[in-house]
Amino acid sequence: MISIERNAPPSPDVVICECFARDGLQHETTILPAAHKAELIDAFAGAGFMRVEATSYSNPAIVPQFADASEVLRLLPRRPSVFYKATCANVRAVERALLDSEAGIGANEISVLVSASESHSLKNLKRTRAEQWQNIDAMVERAGSAFRVIGTVSVAFGCPFEGRVEEATVIHAIESFLVRGVKWVTLGDTTGMATPASVSSLTARIARQFPEVTLIAHFHDTRGTALANCVAAYEAGVRYFDASFGGVGGHPAKVRYGGGYTGNVCTEDLVNLFETMGVETGIDLALLLDLAARCEAALDRQLNGRVTRSGLNPLLGACMQPLDAPGSPDPSVRGING
Repeated sequence: MISIERNAPPSPDVVICECFARDGLQHETTILPAAHKAELIDAFAGAGFMRVEATSYSNPAIVPQFADASEVLRLLPRRPSVFYKATCANVRAVERALLDSEAGIGANEISVLVSASESHSLKNLKRTRAEQWQNIDAMVERAGSAFRVIGTVSVAFGCPFEGRVEEATVIHAIESFLVRGVKWVTLGDTTGMATPASVSSLTARIARQFPEVTLIAHFHDTRGTALANCVAAYEAGVRYFDASFGGVGGHPAKVRYGGGYTGNVCTEDLVNLFETMGVETGIDLALLLDLAARCEAALDRQLNGRVTRSGLNPLLGACMQPLDAPGSPDPSVRGING
């Protein structure tokens, strides 16, 4: 059985979960080999990411990218104090996670999710919200104490089908997770509808009402607001964040909504921002852009990271160079004004 540490305080100021291998790849039609995924995940952990989304126990017919979930976990070296997360959609997925755990190759963290709107639940999960809570009951009971369970509330800041989501709806979802013993909760801005004001308001309310809950901020950059929302969440007391190298990810490739672009907040840009603010991420900055380059190479295209092109903020004193400008930084090559 894989051992887990419960509620261990983060040593850096914030903990960023690297989601490229799961939430990032679910959006991709290019299927990466299991060994390649395991190498990337291990590299993420080696660079200081204390939480890494490793895979999903999804139905391969719906998300073929994760047909190799158990094989990826089997190939993945484990590092102390790192949480490797697997997403579970139903009891069968939890049972697969338990089998891998009992074999000594499993994840030590799983996530389960509900939608904050009925329309999104039917579109994304093929269940009503009431039916999904019944599903979560069964999943949490089956998981027992084998994993740290993360409850995710999708479309927490707005739904692409129904529009505004009331804070009271999200509050009720958190209460429902707590009743089931789930104290780690992710707020998902699934299609990038959050604003700094709505983030500040909701996270502050949750902190007041549920001090026992550990909040995780999961913002998508659909409308270019993800970094601003992360800062707002941090200022409101959130210390756990999800991100993906290159800003890749979103809904599964076969499920299209939110205008089709729902990419995650970009890891390298978020790390650069936090570190420039004096917020320690625990990430090895000397490896950060190399990892971004490896993710671009894996998908064989340029991704959306800004500092991948420009280099990290010079005020950090980092020595990394942008991908297209070896040697000393050259503003004319980097396309940077003044």
